[in-house]
Amino acid sequence: MRLILLGPPGSGKGTQAQRLVHRHGIVQLSTGEMLRAAAAAGTPVGLQAKEIMSNGGLVPDEVVVGIIADRIEEPDAKKGFILDGFPRTVPQAEALDELLRKKHLKLDAVVELRVNESALLARVEKRAEETRARGEEVRLDDTPEVLTKRLAQYRSLTEPLIHYYSERRKLLTVDGMMTIEHVTREINRILTALGALEPKEHEEPKSASKASRTAKKTAKTATKKAAESVKKGAKPARKATKTASKPVSKAKAAKRAAKKTAKQPAKKTVKKAAKQAARAANARKGAKAGKKATKKLTKKRAKR
Repeated sequence: MRLILLGPPGSGKGTQAQRLVHRHGIVQLSTGEMLRAAAAAGTPVGLQAKEIMSNGGLVPDEVVVGIIADRIEEPDAKKGFILDGFPRTVPQAEALDELLRKKHLKLDAVVELRVNESALLARVEKRAEETRARGEEVRLDDTPEVLTKRLAQYRSLTEPLIHYYSERRKLLTVDGMMTIEHVTREINRILTALGALEPKEHEEPKSASKASRTAKKTAKTATKKAAESVKKGAKPARKATKTASKPVSKAKAAKRAAKKTAKQPAKKTVKKAAKQAARAANARKGAKAGKKATKKLTKKRAKR
């Protein structure tokens, strides 16, 4: 990841740069520190910068770019870097673009921390009052007067970089008035979305999580629809089976009815014959009884 943080003094660039360094193992490249380190190391560019600084002059852009070119070749910068304090002007940005092009590298993003200047001044005033209340001396570079001058310098020299990088589709703006934690999360979110950062192994990226949930939902819907289709297809089959079984049922019922009808006359005939036989038997019994009674009566008369 190769990144530039833009923002006026007091916007929190240093704090956010350090958080990115610790979280992602990249290096923060400060032009001031690089100039001093190069001078101490005695490199050709460093010696040139040392001579200029010792005479109280401003180090030319080409010298600063040369120092940056040497620094990003070091092993600790291979994984990525954050430029702090450079570029400050459009010509410096153009020189940096040329350097990266020659080294076949690309700038991943330029993050602008946008803040309210009135709020920054109020914050500095409050900090200065608290420092005096503790009986401590206020730093010369941490007063509303100094901040006002630095803000004016930022607007005239550095603010044009916002338009420069916006035209090249590199600019990403973050609300620097949020809490430090919120600003950190937002920077990491947009850098991850750009592919400039790899999510930590124990953290599932939000986009992947969302895609996973969408895929699960789609699969669930497809399964449900398939089940409904099978169910709908099964209904006509069951209906056809039921319809086909109806003639069989009706045939069985007709057969049973026929048997019942055939049995009914036979039963009736048997019952009728039985009744007739019973009546005949009763008639015979009655006749026999009548004969016996007649014989008895005849005997009685004969005796008389």
